[in-house]
Amino acid sequence: MTVEKTKTRKVVIVGTGFVGASYAYALLNQGIGSDLVLIDLDKERAEGEARDLNHGMPFRSPMKIRAGDYDECKDADMVVITAGANQKPGETRLDLATKNAKIMKGIVTQIMKNDFKGIILVATNPVDVLTHVAYDVSGLPKERVIGSGTILDTARFRYLLSEYYQIDSRNVHAYIIGEHGDSELPVWSHVQIGGVPLKKYGCMDDVAEDPDMKQIFENVRDAAYHIIERKGASYYGIGLGLARLTKAILYDENSIITVSTLFEGEYGIENVYLGIPAVVNENGVREMIELDLNKKELNELHASAKILREMTEKVLE
Repeated sequence: MTVEKTKTRKVVIVGTGFVGASYAYALLNQGIGSDLVLIDLDKERAEGEARDLNHGMPFRSPMKIRAGDYDECKDADMVVITAGANQKPGETRLDLATKNAKIMKGIVTQIMKNDFKGIILVATNPVDVLTHVAYDVSGLPKERVIGSGTILDTARFRYLLSEYYQIDSRNVHAYIIGEHGDSELPVWSHVQIGGVPLKKYGCMDDVAEDPDMKQIFENVRDAAYHIIERKGASYYGIGLGLARLTKAILYDENSIITVSTLFEGEYGIENVYLGIPAVVNENGVREMIELDLNKKELNELHASAKILREMTEKVLE
């Protein structure tokens, strides 16, 4: 589906906490977009972030940055949602999903009241479930409601592999797919370094059983926990990931990025948002990349989908 382009390269961010502010800073620092609006329930916070960012303008390309409200969504190319509650001690992931689903419904309703015709990008956790909520409430086509998915998990995976093998991370090609969370999985069968399969770099023939590779994946999966233990929250990595995704959309790059998108029979999976490599351009998700997964990987992806489908059904009730 072709979306009428506004040609403004305008981005609205809903939520100016750590993630939203880090994302806004990444956009400014990389010169992505031309018009940036910050929305937050705490209007003074949004105003403060806008002022702080504007004071860096002499060091970067010109960009209009301001605090605003939902009426700014009318002519925006993208609305990026980072707002939501954090998980409290003793709270389950379902508790968090239920709480944030209510917040998400309210935000998306406000966005759509203003005749929004662009792309919604969701980063609030649990991101796969909440992206499905945004899709359900917005009424937009599935390709225009995208979650940040496993973009950060994939980046962590590539980085840790690059550290292990002492290779530039930009030359490591690997994916984490499925849930952005505990049931995610590494696609070992498709890991390559400079086009060379990983098992040729001295791993066991069954890469997934190599102790060092197992440790790398565990460090990827548990990275957020490790960061939160040390500094309270994780936000720089996802801020940069969201900026990368925004650039692919605003500049019509047709880039392959691991985003959360709606499955409609791909891999034998129906009606659930999951992280998967997809081609992303100005219209959102152009198409999903269907990797030739081995049996173990496919089973793990189906298990991840089952967990997310059950959680999504509960919050959509």
